[in-house]
Amino acid sequence: MTVPVLVCDDSSVARKQMAQRLPEDWDIEVSFAQNGQEAVEAVEAGRAEITFLDLNMPVMDGYQALESMLEKKLQTITIVVSGDIQPEAEARVKKLGAIGFLKKPFNGHELIEFLQNYGLYQPAANTEDSPKTVESSKRALPIVENIQFTDCIQEVCNVAMGQAGDSLARLLNVFVKLPVPSVNMLEVSELQMALSLSTENSTYSAVCQGFIGSGVAGEALLIFDDSSFADMATLLNYKGELSHAVELELLMDVASILTGAFLNGFASQLDMQFSQGHPVVLGQHVYVPDLLQANASHWHKMLAIEVTYEIENYHITCDLLLLITGDSMDILNERLSFLGDGA
Repeated sequence: MTVPVLVCDDSSVARKQMAQRLPEDWDIEVSFAQNGQEAVEAVEAGRAEITFLDLNMPVMDGYQALESMLEKKLQTITIVVSGDIQPEAEARVKKLGAIGFLKKPFNGHELIEFLQNYGLYQPAANTEDSPKTVESSKRALPIVENIQFTDCIQEVCNVAMGQAGDSLARLLNVFVKLPVPSVNMLEVSELQMALSLSTENSTYSAVCQGFIGSGVAGEALLIFDDSSFADMATLLNYKGELSHAVELELLMDVASILTGAFLNGFASQLDMQFSQGHPVVLGQHVYVPDLLQANASHWHKMLAIEVTYEIENYHITCDLLLLITGDSMDILNERLSFLGDGA
């Protein structure tokens, strides 16, 4: 009997990859959802006996979707598939009814082993020792819209974001709230308007660190809300007065963790290696317009990637902003092309 399977992810790249990695001899009918609300509606409509559910999505995220399905007593076997690899994320979704947690990135063989371990799939008797995925199958799949450059880069950033968030969560023993990464091609004059930071009444401190490798170059900015320093000092067990020197040390600690983990995760997915320059303080206790204006002379048209990290139950917010040069786009396009092909 054919089993209805739902793949829910806001990334067209992730939806295509998951569908293509499902075993070809698995008797299923696949459909897609782009957010948690669509997933809940699909389960209600009987189109999702098994659901592969992302966590970080617009409209309704994976946590909210699980809560809704639990409240409505909807029946589906839910497997969370996410780049948010914090142990607490896995614990939370299992409390909400998910049977398992599949961490991005993964390949087809890892997916098949996962399905077998949970008793959801067994190869047919005449299947070869290494089961094939649906890439060579004639199974009908939902139409995937043309995958754009921004779709591919956003999925790479989603995984890198999760790895950086996990590093920060483990250091501070907290839960880091992760957003949907923002990806835009911008002129310098457009950068400030694109930032999600509140710039009217808040001041910020920032560290910049250059990176280069494999034909790609850019700068990583860690922009820290000054009102976050007190709670960050508490979490890192800093004692005494919060002087400029102590705040700078805190800023450097957070920048080292988030920037290093994000760039490593970003580069590894594209089979690259980045060399990182020494961190440079862009400013302390300044407004964002002043911060950007003072450093805009060497920034031109660029790819801007923004990830806003928040610590749950603490007043801590920081922005990780990657600015990648326009000259790097050809190389990035080449490296990202395999993602759009569903590799």
